[in-house]
Amino acid sequence: MDFAEVLKSTMTRFGQSVAELHSAAKMEDLDEKSEVMAASADPTMKKERTLSTATDPTVPRPRSKQQPTSRRTPSLHDDDLQPPEVQRYVVEHIMKTEESAYHLQRLRVFSGRLPRPAHEADYETWDSGVDLLLKDQSVSELQRSRRIVESLLPPAADMLKHLSSDTPPTVYLNILDSAYGTVQDGEELFAKFMDTFQDAGERPSSYLQRLQVALNLALKRGGVLAKGVNRHLIGQFCSGCWDNSLIAKLQLKQKKLVPPSFSELLLLLRTEEDREAAKTSRMRQHLGSTKQKVVNHAQLACVDTGDGGAVAPLTKLTQQLAEQLADVQRQLAKLTFSTTWSRTTSQP
Repeated sequence: MDFAEVLKSTMTRFGQSVAELHSAAKMEDLDEKSEVMAASADPTMKKERTLSTATDPTVPRPRSKQQPTSRRTPSLHDDDLQPPEVQRYVVEHIMKTEESAYHLQRLRVFSGRLPRPAHEADYETWDSGVDLLLKDQSVSELQRSRRIVESLLPPAADMLKHLSSDTPPTVYLNILDSAYGTVQDGEELFAKFMDTFQDAGERPSSYLQRLQVALNLALKRGGVLAKGVNRHLIGQFCSGCWDNSLIAKLQLKQKKLVPPSFSELLLLLRTEEDREAAKTSRMRQHLGSTKQKVVNHAQLACVDTGDGGAVAPLTKLTQQLAEQLADVQRQLAKLTFSTTWSRTTSQP
């Protein structure tokens, strides 16, 4: 039993015990009152009874009100067995339990508008939540209908306004299926599943999840049997995934005879993808540090390290070339001057 139900049953038994104790105490009070009223109505009876009881030792003496007997059941109140702190704790726990159950079973919002708003679910996602709600035996039919209506917005909500509050939830779903459900039959959906391939840049795990959605839709429409779901899923994944190295590394083709479930296959793919991503990250870090070292060595080779470095000889060579060029220019100037002088002197 649920904890809240156990508490409710226990508190009910406490209440019944308290009520029985109250009724017993009231019966005793009524007996005493009736004796007092009878004695007051007939004084002679009272005197005779007093004398007889006083003279006859075998007759028990009447009990006085100042000395109550120990056999009398004490009067108990609700607060004696159920202190206010315990009552408040039980009520708060029951309220929190019911509130948490309500929020856990709350459906996502669906309106049927196109284009679909970002904060709303598509019809297939919303319908999956309704299926879980219908399978929950702890929820009544009225609560299911109320939560379905609360999750709808116009124009989808406008289609159900003519229905009464006691309408079964299946009637709501039939109307919404006719307006927003898939109209393709199971064979067309299965053919669409067999024609689904991996897109460019798509991770293998994402491709597998897309295949699972398409296959579940075909299964829901009767296009494939439930016992062949895993076999069709791994078969189409091996055909539509372009990463042959991944398929060979995980030996997926050999697993077609005993195909794994969707969760097991997805875990294998995500584990391998994470391993490859970590290896690629380490390779980039290593190669990046190697390139940085090469650049640093090249920069250090060009730095002037003194007389014994590589810059000093280049500077000396440049100075020598400059001096030789200056000598050539001086010699060329002398030759030009001598030629001009000889021409001027040879003329009459």
